[in-house]
Amino acid sequence: MLHPAAASGAPVVRRPFYRSLYFTVLLAIVAGGLIGHLWPDLGQSLKPLGDAFIKLVKMIIAPVIFLTITTGIAGMRDLKQVGRVAAKAFAYFLVFSTLALIIGLVIANVVQPGRGLNIDPATLNAGAVAQYTAAAHESTIVGFLTGIIPNTLVSAFVEGNILQTLFVSILFGIALAMVGDVAAPVTRALDALSQVVFKLVAILMKAAPIGAFGAFAFTIGAYGLGAIANLAALIATFYVTSLVFVVGVLGLVCLVNGFSIFRLISYLKEELLLVLGTSSSEAALPSLMQKLERAGAPKSVVGLVVPTGYSFNLDGTNIYMTLAALFIAQAMNIELSLQDQLLLLVVAMISSKGAAGITGAGFITLAATLAVVPGVPVAGMALILGIDRFMSECRALTNFVGNAVATLVVARWEGELDREALHAALGSGPKALAAPPDPAAGPGDRDVVTAD
Repeated sequence: MLHPAAASGAPVVRRPFYRSLYFTVLLAIVAGGLIGHLWPDLGQSLKPLGDAFIKLVKMIIAPVIFLTITTGIAGMRDLKQVGRVAAKAFAYFLVFSTLALIIGLVIANVVQPGRGLNIDPATLNAGAVAQYTAAAHESTIVGFLTGIIPNTLVSAFVEGNILQTLFVSILFGIALAMVGDVAAPVTRALDALSQVVFKLVAILMKAAPIGAFGAFAFTIGAYGLGAIANLAALIATFYVTSLVFVVGVLGLVCLVNGFSIFRLISYLKEELLLVLGTSSSEAALPSLMQKLERAGAPKSVVGLVVPTGYSFNLDGTNIYMTLAALFIAQAMNIELSLQDQLLLLVVAMISSKGAAGITGAGFITLAATLAVVPGVPVAGMALILGIDRFMSECRALTNFVGNAVATLVVARWEGELDREALHAALGSGPKALAAPPDPAAGPGDRDVVTAD
């Protein structure tokens, strides 16, 4: 079926590429990098721009999650579906998170990026990573699980805790569904409110280029391009491994489920550039949820899988943990036996869940893992502290793509993935398709793309 504009003979209007969000964000990242490199002090002074934008987005995350989940669950005819979706999501998370850990371990053994550095452990500054080791000791599985329950019904929204918001939203959605017709006015009101909130998301996304500019200028100004050169082998290995995981592993998963990883990445290019610029996948969470719904995933699945995946489906973080741990051991000429490496794998699986949702979780989970594995001093993390910021961007990008794929796959497993909407959104359908609207675009800025 042709897009209405095309079918009616209306002129096909293409929005100039320079007005699209991805182009302005890309331009902002390049400009920020140049400012940070040429005038480091000025670049560091621009940090508040990035921080302010991330705060703006975090301000809206809790309402987006709440409205998406409650209205999605309230619309379910079978409440057993909630548990079924959650079970399938966690099964997916467990399999692919573990696979990411194994891939990081294998690549580290094959490439051995730390070999030849010959670092003397006595020369390392343990104090430089003290704050991360302290945070790792404070994060336990029990503490994490009890922390999911908020102190009050509204405190989750006040504190901005994603998992607490998810917990309250699921309970509220189930309550709405159980009450039935009596709660219909509440459900309609929440549906109407969700339209307002997502319009607010579109307004906030107009500030994305400013946020990306400030954040990237700070990163380059504070850490410098020289930090990349010093430990280029580790950074290159991590980026290539993450790319192989996304294109190879997740690409195969997408192929099996009937869509292309490359088209999905193209569809999410604005959000990916935003994640790259800010080093925060949370900055693109509201927009991701909106786009996945537009791509045919039902609201109930998007609401359950995406926020949960942000804490439990951390493919990039898992690759980083095993790769970085072995890099540190290799740099200090510490030989880890197969038994030690298997222990590292098991501990990383557990610690990655215990520190979920904590700021700087990648570095904290690494500290928690090394604290248990004998023979590798936690102080060795000082070796990679200077470049962690550059690797955090790759972690965030990989995590982001992994959660997008997980949501579409779980939706397909549920038999609720709208194939027509998916192919239309990804631009893979045979007919004329409406291009997915830019989150920062106004009503008059829509594209219409005709088939070749």
